[in-house]
Amino acid sequence: MTRPRFEPLPCTELDTPALSEAWKPLLWAAADFPPEIFETAVSQLINHPEYNSTLILRSEVVAETTDAFPPDVPFLDGLRPLKNIHRRLLPRRPHRDAGIDQHCTLYGVDDVPNTLVLTPILPESGSLPYYHPPVSHLAFRYLETTPPSLRMEAILLAPDETPTDPNSRIYRTGIALLDAIHRYGWGALTNYQKRVHHDQVVPREAYQDLYLIMRERFKGFVDSWVETTDPLKHVFEDVGIATFLMVLWRETYPAPTLTEPVPPDEPWRGWGRPPGGFLDFGCGNGLLTHILISCGYTGCGVDLQKRQSWSTYPESTQQHLILDSFEPTVLRDPQNIFSTPGQFIIANHADELTPWTAVLATLTNSSGFLNIPCCPWVFDAKYQREKGLGEPIPPEALNLGAGAGLASSYVQYRIWLAQLAQHCGWKVEFEMLRIPSTRNWAIVARKRISDDTMNAQQILESVLERGAFKARAKGGRSH
Repeated sequence: MTRPRFEPLPCTELDTPALSEAWKPLLWAAADFPPEIFETAVSQLINHPEYNSTLILRSEVVAETTDAFPPDVPFLDGLRPLKNIHRRLLPRRPHRDAGIDQHCTLYGVDDVPNTLVLTPILPESGSLPYYHPPVSHLAFRYLETTPPSLRMEAILLAPDETPTDPNSRIYRTGIALLDAIHRYGWGALTNYQKRVHHDQVVPREAYQDLYLIMRERFKGFVDSWVETTDPLKHVFEDVGIATFLMVLWRETYPAPTLTEPVPPDEPWRGWGRPPGGFLDFGCGNGLLTHILISCGYTGCGVDLQKRQSWSTYPESTQQHLILDSFEPTVLRDPQNIFSTPGQFIIANHADELTPWTAVLATLTNSSGFLNIPCCPWVFDAKYQREKGLGEPIPPEALNLGAGAGLASSYVQYRIWLAQLAQHCGWKVEFEMLRIPSTRNWAIVARKRISDDTMNAQQILESVLERGAFKARAKGGRSH
């Protein structure tokens, strides 16, 4: 079913009076869902404020109660407080915006919630951050009018100085929040299932907290970027991937034995890491390799073409950027440049190298790999929805979700890569990375389900027998 059109209107004539004289009704819209769904709808608003503001990172619950309500929670005539959630809003840019605590209080009649009130908690002489509306209380009401409606009301901090017309900031904020409640309520009514789910492999909070640190540490590369590519996209994409890897490795590998204290501003120095270091397979501009090396991780980046960026990195990074071309025959040599037992292989938009990642990881006794596919390739040709290898993997096991458009070639390619990894003996995990790219699906493998390397060996020999694979020469051309 299609969600009914959301059509907000300013509150002019009221069928139902305001909560009290102190409250100013701002706007309303049709509800399009029954009252028993209201709590489900506003729970999304409480738990995920970041969905409605790019300035908010997330919220954290400080306390929750159903009886001892704080004194600054307002009294509402005819309504009984049912639940109070004390949450903390964390800003996406903590160096620019401040965080703030809020009371999120549900009120209702006969234990059925129909009103949510948000109350900012300000210390003495404190002020509201920019992203918070200039209110002391903000209410969202479900009104059983004919038809049912949603209404937003507020107690303004400065009623005579705060514009509330349809062009005002608070009115536009109200539209976004009321639209979110309408959308969540309709989704609950129709049993909406998310197509994909973030944070399936590493915890969201751990990733976000580290990303804030990493972004500040490496954002200078945006201004000093020497490549012709978009610096905003590529710098923060590699920062996001490095952050994901650092948390993933912390969760996967034992912490190292250190002889010196861990610097308080670099906690990752004491985190787990791959026993054989990392291999950035097709490292391109080398920034991801540089970030990891700078943070104390051991490894190298290999690419067939030296990029302009390479010479801008310090010598400690440059000595770990290797100019070389991948040729499958090297996998017959256990001492090849790509073989370090226990290494973790990173294939970020690696084009023709993408399908080789699982095979390389298997035949070199790697400890795992991260594959972020972009252009679809099989071993020696462009991908054309080839038949998968091994047992089929159901789409729901791949975190694709219901109705995810399995006709898409990119979806089919991800399934093929997952089947390939499983065929080579790896347990497969999927994650939708929080990076600025439309190709942000990651295949993660960090555990073997079989020690047998025969399947990978057979793939290698089959490709070599066909003779169709054309390795690119150093500099980027095939030969």
